[in-house]
Formats: sequence, C-alpha cells, structure tokens
Amino acid sequence: MHQHDIAVVVGVGPGLGAALGRRFARAGFAVGLMARREEALRAIETEINDKGGRAAAIPVDAGDPAALAAAFVRVRSVLGAPTVLVYNAGAFVPGGILDLSPEALETSWRTCCYGAFLATREVLPAMRARGCGTILFTGAPASIHGIRDLYTLSVGKFGLRALAQVLAKECGPQGIHVAHIIIQGAIDNERTRGRFPHLTGAQRMAPEAIAEMYWQIHLQSPRAWTQELDLRPGDDPFMS
Repeated sequence: MHQHDIAVVVGVGPGLGAALGRRFARAGFAVGLMARREEALRAIETEINDKGGRAAAIPVDAGDPAALAAAFVRVRSVLGAPTVLVYNAGAFVPGGILDLSPEALETSWRTCCYGAFLATREVLPAMRARGCGTILFTGAPASIHGIRDLYTLSVGKFGLRALAQVLAKECGPQGIHVAHIIIQGAIDNERTRGRFPHLTGAQRMAPEAIAEMYWQIHLQSPRAWTQELDLRPGDDPFMS
C-alpha cells in the first residue's frame, strides 16, 4: 500500500466495525474510526496504534450533518483525504407503525441512509480528483425485503441500497468502486450472543471473515467489480 492510503470506517463497534478498522490498518492504511460511542472507538484506536498502525478515533453522530462534516474535516487534517470509505452505521427501533414515533423513523433513516449520503459527499471530490477510490456500504436482510415490525430498519436500509446502486452508476466510470454488502446473519459479538443464544458457533458470522471480504472487494480490478454481495454463514439458521 502507498503511504497516503487512508480508510474511514463510520460505525465502529466492538464487532464488524472494529474488525474493518483492524483489517485496513494491517494493510498499511491510516484509519479514521467514527461512531457515537467514544469508549469503543478509543479501545480500537489504542489497539491499532499499539501495534504500529495509525488510527484516529472521532466520536460523531452519523445522522448529524454538521457533526459529520466536522468529523471529516478532522480526518483530512490529521490523516489526509480518504481513499476508502466504509459506511457501517445502523440504528433501529422495532414496533408497529402506530407504535413508532415519526422521530424514531427519521433517526433510523438518518443513521442508516442519510449519513451514508453525507459521508460520500465528503470523500468523493478527492476520489474524483485521483480517479480512484472505494466506497463500501453495509446492508442487511432488511435491505431487500421488509421485515415485520422493523419499519425503521427497512426504510433506512432500502434507502441505503438505492443510494449504492445509483452511486455505482455515476461513479464507476470515474474509477470509483461502490459496493453494497448484505450481511445475512448474526455477526458474532456480545449483543447477538445475548439476542440469539440458541445459535451455534458455526451459525454466527465471524467479524474478521466479513472484514476480509470487504478488503477483497477493495482489491478488485475495475474490469470485474462487485456491486452487491450477499454474505451468510454456511449453516444458515435463518434460511427458509
């Protein structure tokens, strides 16, 4: 990798987000780490830097336009202009349509979709100037079919998928690779182990294995680009 390779991961928790930060750092990237929870960010920032990498933790609400713009100003001043953007943020509140507040739907949409739109606008000018770049979005089963009582997630993730498809058409000819990765399963972390205690190890998706797929998509030749990828465990307990 070149010394100016910089990746920003928006939505860094102890699972996939942290694994993505580690994977790009291991390849020699300077890594900007963004999320609302500062504790999780500081832990992965320290881990990467202690191993000889370069990481900057930037607490931010991805759905807040002013805060996100300021976060990218900081990335550019501390690390430089990103060559890779991974948008991994998501939020939702379950409930029937009459149980949900309009604010709950808007908040989820802002985090799942609008933030990705804003983050893309922050990195795109420099990518266009270089004639290359990678933008990767994390999707979910709700990206492709509505899930009962998950209005907030479905609306947000449907929108993210549409953004990825339209963006790929615009940016592909400019040398910028846009891909949407649908995670069809429970990522192995403390939260999902509590939510799905019946799942076996083989039925949980390893964050490091998923992060490796993101890395491989980044490496693809522009003559054979993935635009959408479906990832699931081999022993898929949710397959109908």
